[in-house]
Amino acid sequence: MNCLQPVCALHDPSTDTRTALKTSRRYKLLCPIARGLDRVGDKWTLLILRDLHAGPARFSDLQASLPGVAPNLLTERLRELESTGLVRRGSPGYNVSIYELTELGASTGPLLFALAGFGSQFPPEDEVTRPGNLRTVAVTLKMALKSVIDGSDSLRIELLIDDEQFAVSVSDGETQVLYGPCENPEAIVATSYVPLIEAADGRMPMSEFASEHIRLVEGSPEQAKRLLELLEAGMSGQERGD
Repeated sequence: MNCLQPVCALHDPSTDTRTALKTSRRYKLLCPIARGLDRVGDKWTLLILRDLHAGPARFSDLQASLPGVAPNLLTERLRELESTGLVRRGSPGYNVSIYELTELGASTGPLLFALAGFGSQFPPEDEVTRPGNLRTVAVTLKMALKSVIDGSDSLRIELLIDDEQFAVSVSDGETQVLYGPCENPEAIVATSYVPLIEAADGRMPMSEFASEHIRLVEGSPEQAKRLLELLEAGMSGQERGD
């Protein structure tokens, strides 16, 4: 009798452990808030979604923007997000796997923007860790602009935040803020990460931010001015015309 089994038939007990842990974290309630938290309530999950709003990313990109996350935990969270249909993985044109939001994952933008507004009511820790890249700010900028634009607004700007490039585009009522250079920008505008967060939190007056912490590098002054107007309105929660 042959006691050897094919390798593919061997059982991996760690799979059962992961499944049991995942099941034990579920609220198992009818409440839609609980059902939502079943999908995005684990530590790091919302921050992964936050960073993918800046555009497709490699595993190493996400590791850099999420200081403190262990590689095995990041892998687990990405697998869970794939299984719930919020993230997909592919490698078209790349030598490594690329993670990006699905349509369902992209729908978390308003949730993250609301959470940013809620979080801004609390002071930051005395010692905070700076992320390895600034993908973290893209979704807040995008949703702030999206909340106040109308069909007449048109922007094509490269925003430099501590020299990291973001492509900001507004056209036909649609808004995108993606991590990386902007093709043929009409203006290049520069600012810094800490003052931007302080202004978004309301801990720095927008007038101070505008006069001391943002500048036009080159291009259209009108584009730069309109960007600042929209950011001020969006970050303060104002509606157009107020």
